[in-house]
This record gives sequence, structure tokens and C-alpha cells, in this order.
Amino acid sequence: MTRLVTANLNLSLDGRYNGPGGPGDLSAIIPYAMTDVARDHMTRLYENATTAVLGRLNAEGFLGFWPTIIDNQDADPRDRGYAQWLVDTDKVVFSTTLTEAPWERTRLVNAPVADVITDLEATDGGEILVNSSASIIKPLLAADLLDRLYLMITPEISGGGRHLFDDGLPATKWSVTHQDTGKLGELAMVYDRLR
Repeated sequence: MTRLVTANLNLSLDGRYNGPGGPGDLSAIIPYAMTDVARDHMTRLYENATTAVLGRLNAEGFLGFWPTIIDNQDADPRDRGYAQWLVDTDKVVFSTTLTEAPWERTRLVNAPVADVITDLEATDGGEILVNSSASIIKPLLAADLLDRLYLMITPEISGGGRHLFDDGLPATKWSVTHQDTGKLGELAMVYDRLR
């Protein structure tokens, strides 16, 4: 049996994972990132995952920030749980520039995304989580290799920025297996691929 390949991403109502200001423009996302619905969603997405897959930029950002939360007693326990998981889990980081990983339990790869994920699927372990890295999610969607999508949809239209779902993807069907709506109008959605 192959491992489940999952991915998570936060999107604005118009399907964008960043705003018109570029990769750092998360103005339609940030106000909803620390709600109860978002934190419960975050817990749900990693609880069965034993491998985190990240692009280099996300790895640098996540692994620069989240480990500082582990011992912060003022932090939400769900945030501390995610931080501990991220540090402890095996990580695969896609990079064309790094020559050695500055993080423990990390393997760097510079190879086609679909090939790496297919190889990971054949190994033992829990779910493989592509952790908020659109540069990895997009080729997996194009190759129809994702089994589950964890999406947070925020009730804002960005009006610009990068879309997750580009034209030309293969036609696929998905089932909503979980949904929550937060007080601010954010939606936590889990979609499973129907095969």
C-alpha cells in the first residue's frame, strides 16, 4: 500500500495564495491564520503525517520560526504541537541552491517533484504532507499525485497574486470529507481525491 500524499495551502476567496504584492503579500491570509478553526485545521493536517515536504523558502521561514514556539508556555498548545511535529518529523526540502541542510532530520533534493514524491510513496511511513509549498503542490496537481487537499479559504478577494489552480490541469474529482467555518468567515476544507 502506498502512502497518502496530502497538501495544505491557504487561499483567498479568488483562489490566490499570495496577493498582488508578491510572495510576501499574505494580507488576505494572515488575519485568519490564528483562529480556532485555523489551528484545529493545522492539527488535523499533520496528525497522521510522518514526512513534511517543503520548498526551500518555506523551509527557511517555517524552521526559522516554529521551533521558537515549542517552549513558549504562552503559545497555544496546538501551535506548540505543530512546532514539535515539524522539528521531529522527517523533512524533504526541494532546493536548487542549498548544498547541505541546516536542519535536523532533513534531506535536500533537486529533482523532479513527481519523481521524488513517487519514490517517497513507496517507502514505509504515515502520510506525506506537502506543507504550504505551492511550488511543489502545483506539479503534483498536474501529475494527479495528490490524495488529499487541506485548504483554508479566507473571505477576501486579493485581486492579484498567484493562483493555485492553473489552467491546463487534468480534470479530477474530489469529495469534501471535512469542513468548518470560523467566526471571521474562514473555511477549513478537506478534499479527498476520488479515484
